[in-house]
Amino acid sequence: MTIHKEGYKILFVLLCVLALANYTIRYYMPANELVQQLALIASLIVYLLVLQFFRNPRITVEVNENVILAPADGKVVVIENTEEGEYFKSERKQISIFMSPLNVHVCRTPAAGLVKFFKYHAGKYLVAWHPKSSTENERTTMVVELTSGVEILVRQIAGAVARRIKWYVAEDQKLQQGQEYGFIKFGSRLDVFLPVDAEINVKIGEVTKGGRTVIATLK
Repeated sequence: MTIHKEGYKILFVLLCVLALANYTIRYYMPANELVQQLALIASLIVYLLVLQFFRNPRITVEVNENVILAPADGKVVVIENTEEGEYFKSERKQISIFMSPLNVHVCRTPAAGLVKFFKYHAGKYLVAWHPKSSTENERTTMVVELTSGVEILVRQIAGAVARRIKWYVAEDQKLQQGQEYGFIKFGSRLDVFLPVDAEINVKIGEVTKGGRTVIATLK
């Protein structure tokens, strides 16, 4: 288990703020040991909660070009056929995974291939499960062309709490299955758009593990 690089600055600043707060309490309330102890305990709890958010566990990816892996830890909240209007402009099968603040927030590539399209969209911060969040929230869209020629689309979506999307990819870049390609801070959602004939291997409410859970099988 390691700490993700996106957490280094936040964790350092938070440590300084909490240390200063505890020093201030001790300075102005030297005789009130109860308040000092409560402040220390509260500071430890806050720091550990933020620390666990930036955890980055090492995983083993079982590569299989015929399957689509979950792009993130979370819970399946949408499985439906829908019109994808940004890139495909046709019907696709959509699987959406919601990430709570307690989940690992590393975003992983569902399948190996070439990045054919990538675009960042500034936007709103509706709650991640809102129907319009996938088209109106801050988001990124990535299309990966598999070796078979099939194209899949993965969309990072910021939520009401998550207000910072990070990505580490560009068009024409080759990605491995399960490779980290981004990070979303403090809870959000990922949408995956697949061919309509893809066989779905998960159900609504199922918990997924990024880079390990098989969410679909390609025909």
